[in-house]
Amino acid sequence: MVDYHAANQPYQYGPSSGGGGNGGGGGVGDYMAQEDDWDRDLLLDPAWEKQQRKTFTAWCNSHLRKAGTQIENIDEDFRDGLKLMLLLEVISGERLPKPERGKMRVHKINNVNKALDFIASKGVKLVSIGAEEIVDGNAKMTLGMIWTIILRFAIQDISVEETSAKEGLLLWCQRKTAPYKNVNVQNFHISWKDGLAFNALIHRHRPELIEYDKLRKDDPVTNLNNAFEVAEKYLDIPKMLDAEDIVNTARPDEKAIMTYVSSFYHAFSGAQKAETAANRICKVLAVNQENEHLMEDYEKLASDLLVWIRRTIPWLEDRVPQKTIQEMQQKLEDFRDYRRVHKPPKVQEKCQLEINFNTLQTKLRLSNRPAFMPSEGKMVSDINNSWQHLEQAEKGFEEWLLNVIRRLERLDHLAEKFGQKASIHEAWTDGKEAMLKQKDYETATLSDIKALIRKHEAFESDLAAHQDRVEQIAAIAQELNELDYYDSPSVNTRCQKICDQWDALGSLTHSRREALEKTEKQLETIDQLHLEYAKRAAPFNNWMESAMEDLQDMFIVHTIEEIEGLIAAHDQFKSTLPDADKEREAILAIHGEAQRIAECNHIKLLGSNPYTTVTPQIINSKWEKVQQLVPKRDDALLEEQSKQQSNERLRRQFASQANIVGPWIQTKMEEIGRISIEMNGTLEDQLNHLKQYEQSIVEYKPNLDLLEQQHQLIQEALIFDNKHTNYTMEHIRVGWEQLLTTIARTINEVENQILTRDAKGISQEQMQEFRASFNHFDKKQTGSMDADDFRALLISTGYSLGDAEFNRIMSVVDPNNSGIVTFQAFIDFMSRETTDTDTADQVIASFKVLAGDKNFITAEELRRELPPDQAEYCIARMAPYQGPDAAPGALDYKSFSTALYGESDL
Repeated sequence: MVDYHAANQPYQYGPSSGGGGNGGGGGVGDYMAQEDDWDRDLLLDPAWEKQQRKTFTAWCNSHLRKAGTQIENIDEDFRDGLKLMLLLEVISGERLPKPERGKMRVHKINNVNKALDFIASKGVKLVSIGAEEIVDGNAKMTLGMIWTIILRFAIQDISVEETSAKEGLLLWCQRKTAPYKNVNVQNFHISWKDGLAFNALIHRHRPELIEYDKLRKDDPVTNLNNAFEVAEKYLDIPKMLDAEDIVNTARPDEKAIMTYVSSFYHAFSGAQKAETAANRICKVLAVNQENEHLMEDYEKLASDLLVWIRRTIPWLEDRVPQKTIQEMQQKLEDFRDYRRVHKPPKVQEKCQLEINFNTLQTKLRLSNRPAFMPSEGKMVSDINNSWQHLEQAEKGFEEWLLNVIRRLERLDHLAEKFGQKASIHEAWTDGKEAMLKQKDYETATLSDIKALIRKHEAFESDLAAHQDRVEQIAAIAQELNELDYYDSPSVNTRCQKICDQWDALGSLTHSRREALEKTEKQLETIDQLHLEYAKRAAPFNNWMESAMEDLQDMFIVHTIEEIEGLIAAHDQFKSTLPDADKEREAILAIHGEAQRIAECNHIKLLGSNPYTTVTPQIINSKWEKVQQLVPKRDDALLEEQSKQQSNERLRRQFASQANIVGPWIQTKMEEIGRISIEMNGTLEDQLNHLKQYEQSIVEYKPNLDLLEQQHQLIQEALIFDNKHTNYTMEHIRVGWEQLLTTIARTINEVENQILTRDAKGISQEQMQEFRASFNHFDKKQTGSMDADDFRALLISTGYSLGDAEFNRIMSVVDPNNSGIVTFQAFIDFMSRETTDTDTADQVIASFKVLAGDKNFITAEELRRELPPDQAEYCIARMAPYQGPDAAPGALDYKSFSTALYGESDL
């Protein structure tokens, strides 16, 4: 018989302050802390013995029932060794030596020894437990033996974070119950008295079985009974203790509680494997859901941007001019709002769209997903094409607006000038037809006739002087027609009326002259003095009228040189005023001489000068008017000169700022180009540096805003050219937009490199080595390289390349056959070559675990194992399973998994 007493460190069993049972070195002692020495003859605490009997009996029966039997009395039913050997065969899955069927004591001892021998073969050193004591029904030794078996076969293999046995089981309980209120598992005795810990374990794994929130800490019996009944009914864990046994004991038996709890651990051990599988699936589905969300965001942003572009292009392409300056200036203001307010956010949206697209493609590559193909018409290239169409439509729109405004301004000026000259002429012609049609010469005396002839000659002189004005009116009307003035019909009507009236005046003048000349031979006396007055007064009067007309003439200039030319002409006119004043005095002297002669000769002059209607009063009045208009003209010219000087200051102010901002933008573009090639330090350092650089650019925006304000002042002043700078506002805007887009793209490239590095596990040293190698072969320092340089780069990294292999690699890094390889494409290729990621096979294996090794999975299983949103995500996308072993509601998880990685279609 095997000597079970020959052990260096005796096995201890019984009540102690140290906790659960222990084993010696190499056996049970390897996974349980050693207890204090105990008196072999000391009796168990009655309450503990009762709990152990009930618990160990239930534990043994939970295994014996698999062999179709059970025990009633634990210290009696194992005495012949037969059920003991059967128990060991069931829990170990191994065959023991054939038992002896005799009824004698020796047969029973031999059978028990075979059982103890088998236990010893499993590395357990049994001390102080002999076959004779088991055969004799020693309750203390029998319970100690069963505890040893429980330790070896139910608890020893429990491990959590490299702990084992009791510590591992305790740590597992603590982790599973940590989220639950009023539960604090610190041991295997009083921590379980209120029953909440048992209920928490069940609820954590099978929440549908326990209404945990309705349990009360002050009702331990109800709590314990609830947990024990649910475990027996739904988890196949037999009831091993009574609630009253636990509640009515100051400190429940630790071995009984550990045995009961180990049954829960083994009942849920399958869930651990399922939990691992579920975590993997959740991770894969989360990636897919995030990618789909990014795809939806891209589609919406692309649609909104395209709608805005398509709505804006017709507006920019509408080049139908309005009829008035006010309407065209409103269109110009609308265009300024578009450039300042509406377009810049769309530029940012377009840049963000490209960044989102690149980030999404990077994430899809990193997760082994197929590349994202946007809806038809929403590719980045489609957006770029539409944007180019937008900018093409925008090109020249502002210049067209300004040209139309110039034309309308010219038309308004001409229309006003036409109206002014036409009004003066119409005022002059008023009554002239009636005058020419009168037949006063029929009853006039000879002197009267001569006076009429002289008067008519003076009229003809006046008529000839007005010929130039009529021609000017006709020329202005012709120019308005040629410039397509919107009110040309009324202008033409008025001009035609003036021309017809002018022809009529000419005809009437000719007829009247013939009539006067017919009677001239009968007239001899002419008042030469009055005639001379009339001849000199008429031209002078006409000169004054022309001078007043010129002094009131509207003018339009755009440069300081033009206004200075008008001032010079006005100064030249003022220089002629002394001579004109002398002429006025001479004319008035003739009239005075006639009066003096009449007075000296006592001649009574009847009425006014018969030869002219231009009286001295008229001459003086008009001369006074000319004198008043001259300083007004001075003021108007000086005001315009001040305006042009202000415009010149605006030009210089804008040019000064533009000549700073323009080169600054160009310098920053060149610096970004160097930064993107000469990046040093970690990717995070580079990213921080770029974001700081971006911030410095954004902080420069007020300079651009100031330039916009200056540009608006220039446009409001209708300034159309600026010789002091080569930079236009449009050049500055385009440069600024390109600068913001370039720095944003450079930042996105580094962010994608960080995504690639983190997802693929690339070290910082590897990333720096990749960058150094790429820069070395990037001969032109453009951030990309051609196929020959890329081949040299691959050879330098250790690739042995034939043409076929190189062509395969080029199809990966340059799928569009552009002949260019970017740094991001190189990083993606190297990361795929050096790292591993989740695969479709791994996801299929995880689903198979959740499905219990079936080739299909049900919606109920998915809802039980996965979070609600991910479970419904799978159910909505999984096709029905079509295999021969299909069950109702079966779903095909294999085709779903392969579809996630682009290997087949759902």
